[in-house]
Amino acid sequence: MPSSLTAEIAAAAARLVVEEGLEYGAAKRRAARDLGRGARQTELPGNDEVEDAVREYLDIFCADTQPGELRALRELAAVWMERLAVFRPHLTGAVWRGTATRLSALHLELYCDDGKSAEIALLDRGVDFDIASTRGPQGRDIDVLSLASRCPALGETVTVFLSVLDHDDLRGALKADARGMTQRGDLAALRRLLDSEEA
Repeated sequence: MPSSLTAEIAAAAARLVVEEGLEYGAAKRRAARDLGRGARQTELPGNDEVEDAVREYLDIFCADTQPGELRALRELAAVWMERLAVFRPHLTGAVWRGTATRLSALHLELYCDDGKSAEIALLDRGVDFDIASTRGPQGRDIDVLSLASRCPALGETVTVFLSVLDHDDLRGALKADARGMTQRGDLAALRRLLDSEEA
């Protein structure tokens, strides 16, 4: 059972995730700092605890707006997944897990035989993007392409992050977590989610 400090940090982090669009790691660190608590690493909540707190926050404060915002982001994700279908795109993050709001970014994973091919495809389409790197699933650095995409349903611009992974990284990527939820899904899985929202 989480300590009261851990639960307090999770609740404060959830507010930062929803209201400011922070990613979980940054939200946890800032929440601990904002609370004036010198939390040790072991006292910071895990991502599951933060996600639970985010869901609770959304239920209480955003139940009237969040479902529509989530649907708009999922529809935008489907557009990009169709455009990048050759790279076997998978949606991950808050938009996949169902906790996204209008401040959330889209996170797509591309599984490529040649890492530079995604960059070339974007250049061929005239899409402006930036390149950064981060630690990938196998512990090695991977490229992350970021771009801005207009979301007509929200009337705003959304940041899209494309993590460029090796084709072999797709193996095991769809395993469910301890709660029976997957961390990512392909376009067919996303369409099933969208269809279920209409039902």
